[in-house]
Amino acid sequence: MIAFLRYRWFLLTLLAVLTAGMTWPNAMQPIRAWLPSNAIMAIVTFIMALPLETHALWSAVRRPGPAWLAVGMNSGLAPLLGWLASRTLPSELALGVIVATVVPCTLATAAVWTRRAGGNDAVAFLVTMVTNLACFIVVPAWLKLLAGLDADVDYRAIVIGLILWVVLPIIVAQMLRQWRPIGQWGTRHKLLLSGLAQFGVLSMVFIGAVGCGQRLQAVSDHAVLSFQNVVVMIVGVAVVHVTLLVLGMVAGRRLRMAREDAIAVAFAGSQKTLMVGAFLALSVGPLAILPMVTYHAVQLFVDTLIADWLRGKPAAATNR
Repeated sequence: MIAFLRYRWFLLTLLAVLTAGMTWPNAMQPIRAWLPSNAIMAIVTFIMALPLETHALWSAVRRPGPAWLAVGMNSGLAPLLGWLASRTLPSELALGVIVATVVPCTLATAAVWTRRAGGNDAVAFLVTMVTNLACFIVVPAWLKLLAGLDADVDYRAIVIGLILWVVLPIIVAQMLRQWRPIGQWGTRHKLLLSGLAQFGVLSMVFIGAVGCGQRLQAVSDHAVLSFQNVVVMIVGVAVVHVTLLVLGMVAGRRLRMAREDAIAVAFAGSQKTLMVGAFLALSVGPLAILPMVTYHAVQLFVDTLIADWLRGKPAAATNR
């Protein structure tokens, strides 16, 4: 039992956080208001970047093949799969599925889960930076093409926020690494820092869950949220995510990439950010946030299981 809790504590806590936030959003709102989402995002990014070897990040830049493959899947293939999955849903939920798949790579968990699976987290960081900094062009274009939507969103503010809360913490962490005592400390405590980052991820999920619960309480047309529609939505976003995850791993290995790089392509190419997604979803429709939160929850559940499986699987077994 203790061993089970040690390996599955994150999934159990994730379930509790989602349940509490979406079931009792008003009661959870005081806690939500106390949590500084931007600061949490910056801290998670910083503590994930601190143990990252500088030469590994530059190596990912000099050999950009894995990163560009993941960027293409995340920003190019994912929206098309999301559009296909949305065709079976009412317009309110369909729009949410499209939003969930056009937003950029997740700001922290792609690197967290890539590292957890034994992959090259430098590639995941690079994918995060590229897709997020390009979101002010990519996201409106896909929304216009797939949904005929001109999102009334201040993308300039999003980009500035990403620079402040994502790019800057990475730069600061890498500058601090140049001081040998801090660099050595970060390397020695990589597992500890990854564990702390997971608590930050849970905080971000809680923030999104509370927002989703409040939106659902304000919905007047409950027919849209029928059992059948909700099940189809969950299955749809799960199929999109798993398809991207598997294709990323297979494509990486077919292109003779290192196992570590293929793992990074799989996770970074399939994960989506809840922060940007929730902000966008809340601006385009009352129910659009539900598929976004669902996609994020699915990717955390599925990727935790996949990452633990990959971590315990001999490298030779995934090199075939």
